[in-house]
Amino acid sequence: MDHQEQVRRQLLESVSALSDEQLNTRVAEGSWTIAQVLEHLYLIETSIAAMIAQTLTRGANQPVSEKPIHLTLDRSKKVEAPDFARPSDRRFTWGELEEKLRQSRQRLRHIVEQAAPADLETKSFPHPVFGPLSLKQWVEFVSYHEQRHLAQIEEIKAHLG
Repeated sequence: MDHQEQVRRQLLESVSALSDEQLNTRVAEGSWTIAQVLEHLYLIETSIAAMIAQTLTRGANQPVSEKPIHLTLDRSKKVEAPDFARPSDRRFTWGELEEKLRQSRQRLRHIVEQAAPADLETKSFPHPVFGPLSLKQWVEFVSYHEQRHLAQIEEIKAHLG
C-alpha cells in the first residue's frame, strides 16, 4: 500500500492549509467543491473496503487477468459517480473530512493486512468500467482514483485564487 500512502500524503498536503470556506466553495455551476471531492473519496474507499471484506468472506475464487487500471488517471474520460458515491451538499470542516479519510483508510488497511495474499489475487469483483478486477487490483484502484481526484482538486484550487 506504499503508492496509496504516497498519494494520500499528497492529497492531505494539498488541502490541509485550506480554510473551511475554501473547502466548501463551488467554483463553477454544477461542479463539486473540494469538500465534496473529499467526501466522494471517503465514500468510494469505504464501499471498496466493505466489498473487499465481503468478497474475501463469501466470494469464490475467480482469477481474472490484470486490467489497465492506470487509465483511471485519464481525466479526458468522464465517469459519472455511482449513486452511493455522490457527495452530499452539506458543508464540512477540514477536521471532519480529515477524520473521515483517516477512518476509511484505516478500515481498508486493516482488511488488506488481515487477508491472505493469495485471496487478494484469486478473488475478484466487477468494476463498472474495467470489468472484473482482482481484489488486489481493487486496492490499487483506490490510489489511482484518489490521484485522479487530486488533479481535480488542484484545478479547483487554481480557480479559488
